[in-house]
Amino acid sequence: MGTASGDQPAGASSDKLRHVESMSELPSGAGKISGINAVVLGESLAAEEHDLVYPSAEFSAGALVPSPKQYRQMYERSINDPAGFWSEIAETFYWKEKWNPSEVCSENLDVTKGPVQISWFKGGKTNICYNAVDRNIEAGSGDKIAMYWEGNEPGQDGKLTYSELLDRVCQLANYLKSVGVGKGDAVIIYLPMLLELPIAMLACARIGAVHSVVFAGFSADSLAQRIVDCKPKLVITCNAVKRGVKPILLKDIVDAALVESDKGGVSVGLCLTYENQSAMKREDTKWQAGRDVWWQDVVTGFPTKCDVEWVDAEDPLFLLYTSGSTGKPKGVLHTTGGYMVYSATTFKYAFDYKPSDIYWCTADCGWITGHSYVTYGPLLNGATVLVFEGTPNYPDSGRCWDIVDKYKVTIFYTAPTLVRSLMRDGTEYVTRYSRKSLRVLGSVGEPINPSAWRWFYNVIGDSRCPISDTWWQTETGGFMITPLPGTWPQKPGSATFPFFGVQPIIVDEKGKEIEGECSGYLCIKKSWPGAFRTLYGDHDRYETTYFKPFAGYYFTGDGCSRDKDGYHWLTGRVDDVINVSGHRIGTAEVESALVSHPQCAEAAVVAVGHEVKGEGIYAFVTLVDGVPYSEELRKSLILAVRNQIGAFAAPDKIHWAPGLPKTRSGKIMRRILRKIASKQLDELGDTSTLADPGVVDQLIALKDC
Repeated sequence: MGTASGDQPAGASSDKLRHVESMSELPSGAGKISGINAVVLGESLAAEEHDLVYPSAEFSAGALVPSPKQYRQMYERSINDPAGFWSEIAETFYWKEKWNPSEVCSENLDVTKGPVQISWFKGGKTNICYNAVDRNIEAGSGDKIAMYWEGNEPGQDGKLTYSELLDRVCQLANYLKSVGVGKGDAVIIYLPMLLELPIAMLACARIGAVHSVVFAGFSADSLAQRIVDCKPKLVITCNAVKRGVKPILLKDIVDAALVESDKGGVSVGLCLTYENQSAMKREDTKWQAGRDVWWQDVVTGFPTKCDVEWVDAEDPLFLLYTSGSTGKPKGVLHTTGGYMVYSATTFKYAFDYKPSDIYWCTADCGWITGHSYVTYGPLLNGATVLVFEGTPNYPDSGRCWDIVDKYKVTIFYTAPTLVRSLMRDGTEYVTRYSRKSLRVLGSVGEPINPSAWRWFYNVIGDSRCPISDTWWQTETGGFMITPLPGTWPQKPGSATFPFFGVQPIIVDEKGKEIEGECSGYLCIKKSWPGAFRTLYGDHDRYETTYFKPFAGYYFTGDGCSRDKDGYHWLTGRVDDVINVSGHRIGTAEVESALVSHPQCAEAAVVAVGHEVKGEGIYAFVTLVDGVPYSEELRKSLILAVRNQIGAFAAPDKIHWAPGLPKTRSGKIMRRILRKIASKQLDELGDTSTLADPGVVDQLIALKDC
C-alpha cells in the first residue's frame, strides 16, 4: 500500500493529481464510465453502486473553476509560486500599507532548525472589519442585505443591510473604546446566535481588539478557564436564550464564571449584557450593580461612525479555545492578513459563490466554522448570510427546510450529525418543503459517511446539488481539502483534493512520505495564509503538539487514506480527542470532570461510534472502594461532566470498571477499552503484557450493567 519517498521536487505534489486530467471529459449521462459506476448531477439518484457523482455540463459551465484542467493550473501555480498566487488575491482587498513583496511568506515548520514561525504579508497594514463591511458599501452594496436573522420561534426574524450593519458595529466599537478597550486587548464574547454576536466580533476587529468567542453551551468552569487564560477587559453576554422550549440562563453562567475567575486571580470589572427579551425579562435577570451594564442602555447612544484601527497583517485577530489531550484548552491564535485572505478565498471557491446567493451555515460562532464561514469569509465576499438562533428540530424536524424556503437559501452548510439526525426522522419532514432554491450543499465538522452523503445528496438536494464535504480544523483557519462544485467528480464520503496552496502528505509512523494508494498520518507540507501562528501563551505546546511529531511538517492529528485515484478519505483522530457532533472534546477533560466526583476513583474515556453524533463518549469508571454501583450514581457522574464542561460533553455510557487494563508501567491500554466499548471482543489482541490480565474479563462481564 504505497511507497515511501524522501524530499520531492517543487510541484511534485501535483503529480498525484494526474488522474484529474482524465476526468476532464464529463459524461452526458449516467452509467459505466472507465469501468466505474457513475451518475451525473441532476439526472438520477446516487445509489450505493455509484462510486462517482459527476457534475453536469450545465453546472460546470457556470462554475468558478469549471474543469479539472483549470483547477490543476491554479493549484500548480499556488504551489510553485505561492507568493505570486496569494499576492494577486490579496490585492483585491484594501490595505492601508502594502506588504513587502519580498516577504509575502516567511516560515519555518522544522523544529530541528529553530523555533516554528509563520508569517504572511509581512509589513502590510489592513483591517478585516473594513474589508468585510465598509469596502462592500463603498462598492455600492450598502443597501444589500448583509445578514438575515431567524429566531428560535418561527416568525421571529430580522435583517440588516451592509449600511445598517456598519452603523451597529461602529456604535459598539465606540462603546468599547469608551470603556478603555484598545488594540491588543482581549474581549470574551459569550452570546447565542443573535446578530449581536457577529456584530461584537466585527466591532472588536475594527478597533484592533482580540475577540475570544466562547460557545454559549460551555459551563461556568470552562468559561472561567478561558477568562483566566486570556484576561479580558470585559465579557459580553446576554441574560438568557431559548433553545427550543428550554431557557438557558447565560448571565447566571457568566456570574458563576466571574466568581471562579476572581479566585483564579483574574477579576473582570465589566459585563456588557444584551437584553434578549424573548427569553427573559430584564427585571428577572440577576444583576451586580457597578459591574453589569445593559447593552441597550449604553451602546445605542454612541455615534454610528468609528475610525478604523489599521493593524499589521500579523497582529492577532482572535483567540479560539479548542480541546487538548492534556485537559487544558488550547488558545488557538489567528492573525489578521493571512486569515482574511484565506477565509475569503476558501469561501468563494468551495461554495462556488455568486453575488445572488443566500448563504446559510448552521454552525455557531463559538466554533471556528462560525468565525470563518458565518462571519468573516461570507462578508468579505459581500454575501448575504443567514444567522439562526434556534435548533434544527424545533418546533419539528422540518424547521431547516421551512427556513430554506422562507429565505430562498441557495447554499446550505451543515454538519454530518445534523444530516444523520434528520435521516433518522424520515423524509416526510423534508419533502413537504420545496427546497428548489438550493444549489450547493456543504458538510463540516467530521467525515460524513457515504450513506449519509447519499441521503443528503438525494433527499435534501434532489440529486442536483453538489456537496462540498470540507476537511479543515480550528488550527487551519479555513478549508484544506474540499471539493470545488462543478470541477471534478465526487466520491460519497471523500473530501477529494487539496485547496489552493495546501500540500497534504501522508506519512508512516517514522515520518516518511508515502506515495500512491495508502493510509497513514495526515500532515501538511509548507504553510498556508490561514494557518494559526501559536497557542496563546504557550508556544512550546504549539511546537510539541503540531510540529514535533513529524519534523518539517504540520501534523493534523488525523488519519487519512488516499485511494488509487488520489481522493482523500479522512479516518478520524489519532490522538485522545473525541469528535462529538463536530465538537472536539479532550478525553482528559472528561476524565478530569469524572474524577472530581467524590465517589469516582479513576476514569478512562474513549470514543465509540454513534449513529447520529459521529462519535460518542464512552467512560470506564472505577469507584472508590466500598461504593456500590447504582443508576443514581451513574446520573450523578454524568451531571458532574455537564456542570464542568457542558451538556455536549456528557458521556453516552458509563461502564463500571473494578479496575482498568494497565501496563506494568501504569499506562492505560486504551486500545483494549476501545475494543470493549465497540463490542469487538474478538479483536482484543494480546493482553499478556497487562499488569492484571484478569481485569479484561471483569470489564466484559460488566459491559451490559
